[in-house]
This record gives sequence, structure tokens and C-alpha cells, in this order.
Amino acid sequence: MLDRRSLTVALHWLNLLLLILLVAAGPVPALAWVFVASAFMMTGLALLRGLLNGPGPKLTGFLRSAHPVLSWAMYLGLAAVAALTALALLGQWTAPASLREIYFYTLGAASLHAVFHLWRHTALGDGALRRITPKPLHDML
Repeated sequence: MLDRRSLTVALHWLNLLLLILLVAAGPVPALAWVFVASAFMMTGLALLRGLLNGPGPKLTGFLRSAHPVLSWAMYLGLAAVAALTALALLGQWTAPASLREIYFYTLGAASLHAVFHLWRHTALGDGALRRITPKPLHDML
């Protein structure tokens, strides 16, 4: 059985892969339902057990204070996109923006999230990427 960290890491990367596929192909039902399940599992785990990430000692000032809020905002966004996907798949949601557009915007937010953590890992040297990459990849970091 996976521990909490391993499960979070696996769900994190699965969500990214599924989001990229959904941007490329649109809300293909099989992919979309796996995305819904994966996103809800990841957010549910965070809600029940708390965040695994933290600002680290090298992050200071406004970014240190904003870090938990921004982390929860990412989880909220992920859950919202999963909920909209589920509602659309069930025929219960329509809006001016298509799911494909929403996936594209979500991928944009995920890209900013990634850039922030790349900056932390390289400029601050706080090992931010080690916390979310699978252990076999740590030697490359």
C-alpha cells in the first residue's frame, strides 16, 4: 500500500498527465472520469490529512505567508474543475466556457505553479522538487 506522500505524488503527476490529455482531446469520458476520481482523491486526501507541502525555511516575506493560501487555492481549483467535469459528464452543467477551455486555463495555472516550484528549487535551493518527484528521479535533480 502507498503511504500518504507516495499517493500524493502519484496523484499529482496523474492529474497533470490527464489534464494535458484533456486539453489535447477534450473531455473524452473515460479520461475525464479518471481525472475526476484522481482529482477528488488528491483533494480529499489533503482535506482529511492536511497539506504535505510547506514554504520551507528559505522562503521568506510575502511568499512565505501566501504559500499555504496559494496551496489551498490550487487544491480548490483542482476540485472545482473535477466537479465541473463530473457535472458536465452527467449532463448537469453547461456554461459559456467549454470544458476544454477550462482545462486549458487550469493547465496555465498548473504551469505557474510549476514555475514557482522550479524557482524555489533552483534559486532558493530548498529542494522543493524533491518533495513532489518520484524518488527514482531524485538523482536527476
